Amino acid sequence: MSRFVDRVVIHVAAGAGGNGCASVHREKYKPLGGPDGGNGGNGGDIVLVVDNGVHTLLDFHFRPHARGSHGKQGQGNNRDGATGDSMELRVPEGTVVLTESGDVLADLVGVGTQFVAARGGRGGLGNASLASKARKAPGFALLGEPGEELDLVLELRSMADVGLVGFPSAGKSSLISVLSSARPKIADYPFTTLVPNLGVVTAGEATFTMADVPGLIPGASQGKGLGLDFLRHIERCSVLVHVVDCATYEPGRDPVSDVDALEEELAKYTPGLGGSLAERPRVVVLNKIDVPEARELADLVRADLEARGLPVFAVSTASHEGLRELSFALAKVVEEDRAARPTMESSRIVLRPTAVDDVGFTVHDDPDNDGGFVVRGDRPERWVRQTSFDNDEAVGYLADRLARLGVEQALATAGAKPGSPVTIGGVTFDWEPTLEAGVDVLMHERGHDPRLERNDRIGASERKTAKRIRRGLEAPPVEETVEPAESETS
Repeated sequence: MSRFVDRVVIHVAAGAGGNGCASVHREKYKPLGGPDGGNGGNGGDIVLVVDNGVHTLLDFHFRPHARGSHGKQGQGNNRDGATGDSMELRVPEGTVVLTESGDVLADLVGVGTQFVAARGGRGGLGNASLASKARKAPGFALLGEPGEELDLVLELRSMADVGLVGFPSAGKSSLISVLSSARPKIADYPFTTLVPNLGVVTAGEATFTMADVPGLIPGASQGKGLGLDFLRHIERCSVLVHVVDCATYEPGRDPVSDVDALEEELAKYTPGLGGSLAERPRVVVLNKIDVPEARELADLVRADLEARGLPVFAVSTASHEGLRELSFALAKVVEEDRAARPTMESSRIVLRPTAVDDVGFTVHDDPDNDGGFVVRGDRPERWVRQTSFDNDEAVGYLADRLARLGVEQALATAGAKPGSPVTIGGVTFDWEPTLEAGVDVLMHERGHDPRLERNDRIGASERKTAKRIRRGLEAPPVEETVEPAESETS
């Protein structure tokens, strides 16, 4: 039996970028060939694409993990690594992408619409791209960035023009079955409809879609019943139809009280796409008038409902009485709503230039380290992720980039002292302004930076140990004493 799944949580992980290559050209009779390391390829993206042939999120229910392919590593002889292939995930039209906290990221409407759910990491530059006047033959390359990895919530919200709401066994499934070619399950017990049904209705030259959701009951806003879980499928509807059972034998129920109860539950529902269901046009359908008592009750309450400004239609899904008038009335409301909607314009490329006073990073006090600082910013954090810290020359290159960006000056202005712990992108190191970052690098052995070898300042870990000793939290280290040798006696 097929299953209808309209809400899933998926885990997407884009591909990581490939590492750059540190290579020197070697060829007979050609000394000083120079660096020829290629760049790493970018990682593959995870892209959601609207497909007209997909109608449910069932595939993601069984396969919730999606991982993009990684970029290839660069190679010598200026050969760049291959870019990872993007993974396209097919979703039905009307899918809404949300974060785990409920923030809407995208509303996928229109066949072919795409949304990049996770971007692949950038490939690292090879030493051929890092060569400059200061570093003619870099002995390092940049690492590839990891791809984005996050959890997303996908919710399917049907693209219906008319939404049918009502109590269980009010005849909603029967109504959609006689107005369209939909064949929902119909039975004489409550909650026959467990999933939304969608049908296409034709009235003259007009064509519109109709959605039937599971029945609402009083207290649905507190989690009773099933209807409230599926009200997301009528958020896009142009008109809401209250289907009222005029032949019910339940005590304490009548068409007017049913309409009031439905309105109360709809008012408590907050659409995730914005707006309010209370603003949508309403139509009341008094169903099952083929029963004599139901026809009499419909004639009795029609005046009260029309006094509220609600269009009222008495119908019978068994004898098809009143269905033609209902379908044409719904088509008129849908056409009016379509005409009032703003014309959809093609998406435009929006350029947002960086502000003149935006330095691209911020410096804050570190709450976890006494006297420490945290540097936040896209470029500094990306540079740290691309740095191989087991290569002194790569660390010196990172210091030069941070100095040119102004991080050194900002730390000094914030009150950083030599040896203060500074955290950038999850990596903590001791700040050393004596590295002379940003100056021309002297000739040195590949993979080394002579500026790092002159660092004789006390590090953060040593200062922390001395502080614990002063407070009596730790015993001082025991110094080994060498006893003088005994003098030989004659």
